[in-house]
Amino acid sequence: MRKYGWNSFKDLIFGNPAVVDQDPPVGDGAQNAERENWTSKREYLLSAIGYAVGLGNVWRFPYLAYKNGGGAFLIPYFVMLVVAGIPLFFLESAFGQFCSQGPINVWRAVPILQGVGVAMVLITTIVSIYYNVIIAYSLYYMFASFQSPLPWTGCLSWAGGNCSTTPKGRCNFKYKMVGVLVVNWTQENTTCPSSSMQSPSEQYWDHVALQRSSGLDETGPVVWHLALCLLLSSIIVAAALIRGIKSSGKVVYFTATFPYVLIVILLIRGVTLEGARDGIEFYIGSQSNLTKLTEVWKDAATQTFYSLSIGWGGVTTLASYNNFHNNMFKDAFLITLTNAGTSVFAGFAIFSILGHMAHVYEIPVGEVVKEGFGLAFIAYPDALSKLPISPLWSVLFFFMLLTVGLDSQFGGIEVITTCLIDAFPEVFKSKRALLTIATCSILYLLGLPCVTQAGIYWVTLIDQFVASWVLLIVALLEVIGISYIYGANRFVKDIEMMIGQKSFGFWLWWRMCWFFITPCLILVILIWSVITFQSPIYGTVKYPMWGLVLGWCMIIFVVMWIFGIAVYKLFRAKGTPWVKALCRPSEEWHPYLDVHRGERYSEERCRHKEKPVRKRETNVNVITSSWL
Repeated sequence: MRKYGWNSFKDLIFGNPAVVDQDPPVGDGAQNAERENWTSKREYLLSAIGYAVGLGNVWRFPYLAYKNGGGAFLIPYFVMLVVAGIPLFFLESAFGQFCSQGPINVWRAVPILQGVGVAMVLITTIVSIYYNVIIAYSLYYMFASFQSPLPWTGCLSWAGGNCSTTPKGRCNFKYKMVGVLVVNWTQENTTCPSSSMQSPSEQYWDHVALQRSSGLDETGPVVWHLALCLLLSSIIVAAALIRGIKSSGKVVYFTATFPYVLIVILLIRGVTLEGARDGIEFYIGSQSNLTKLTEVWKDAATQTFYSLSIGWGGVTTLASYNNFHNNMFKDAFLITLTNAGTSVFAGFAIFSILGHMAHVYEIPVGEVVKEGFGLAFIAYPDALSKLPISPLWSVLFFFMLLTVGLDSQFGGIEVITTCLIDAFPEVFKSKRALLTIATCSILYLLGLPCVTQAGIYWVTLIDQFVASWVLLIVALLEVIGISYIYGANRFVKDIEMMIGQKSFGFWLWWRMCWFFITPCLILVILIWSVITFQSPIYGTVKYPMWGLVLGWCMIIFVVMWIFGIAVYKLFRAKGTPWVKALCRPSEEWHPYLDVHRGERYSEERCRHKEKPVRKRETNVNVITSSWL
């Protein structure tokens, strides 16, 4: 008989020693010697936290909090985390851990939706191309920071005629009370810049780091210092993943923890500066704006999805290396809450130093805040240049960005290699090192257009199209496929095989989320994103029509695999009964090891020995057990 109430919840949260983590280790600390497991629980947690905590936690969340009312933004953000983020993270973790397979093979549970797994891998592949470029930016700035003074401190030989060390808003702010319209004038040896003036850090980013062209039409040559940094980034990633999770699990002890040390150091330094209080108050001050309520909730939801890397396949991949009886529910809570806490905590470090910058310039904090690349590579470097021993703080900041970026990239590459090894074990299993090197090399070559003089436009284009709508489509189909086609009740029984039986009352919340709340929320966000779509721009540069068409083609290329594979399987199966067959789990859907299958997934049942199988049904099973 089932236990109901608190005891059930307590067992799941704190672990039931009678059920959880009881499998004896098999060879080198793994219970699944054939496919490998994490050497320890810590390695999985650090890898998953490192994968989820990305650059967006450092530069996107603080800006969204400031933009949407400061502390008031935390309410919709944590609501979205509870009703969508945690349920989806739990779902993906359990999905991968149950069958110990990557994001393509897990869809043996619903063969007609196996294209969703292919789409996940394609998204991760495309995003890994430009994510590696952002890591290269961080590497370049870290190396450039080993100079005193920092090269973006003043308007040097590389600067244009519109470079100014005086911020745009300073003079207008100081003389606003007398109603004087300032265009461009000089008083007391201080030039008051017009709106066309740029700071040294902004011009350094455009003229030196990027050598940015006028638009996507003007590709220009490869920027070789970025190409070399991109190569170094690829080498670091390949070296860390050379033995798969056995090597990356050791690397994350440093790369997943050291960023927190650096954030604490930057925060301690930041709060000791003049103006830090103004920056922090600007960050967390509650300024709710009812006129933008819809936009606030949309930003909270999208930040929740993107910061947790839901729909990329990485959560499923990392969980697939867990022990079968690992308590993935407790892990999901720990990882998602750590991710959210990191976002909030990083905001204090960012805005304390931006507050000091505003104090030095004698302008409002809002005048120095930028979004995305502008915050990480223009505003914050400018603020750091105002500190004593500025090269030290700059090196620490960009090293923090580097380690945060590498952890996410590790997960992305692992998705690609895991899928290939799971699909073709006889080819790639013994050649993991070669496969990893080949994958990183191919992604490096594909990333070279992103380090040309028009590279930043390519990065922005991919980010705007591939890393937005497609993720929502994939996440929606994922939760619908598992909840409605595979069946939430069946999925709950699968989870209970791993963590033990729980009460009906406990599962009621998760059923509500998976059946109704989460899919409806994703659908609303998707529709709202389509309605409010605006053509991407970088700064003031608009994209040419062919660039926008290319962006839509990238979306179509990813999504077409979902429907293409479904249509192909239906065409091969033929007839209504075969639609049902393609919506049922294939005979290869079961826990990886025989010892874990029990009566529900016994070997005899998997081979359909209970009843004779017609020849045509056998053909369908062959189809459903393969990618196509």
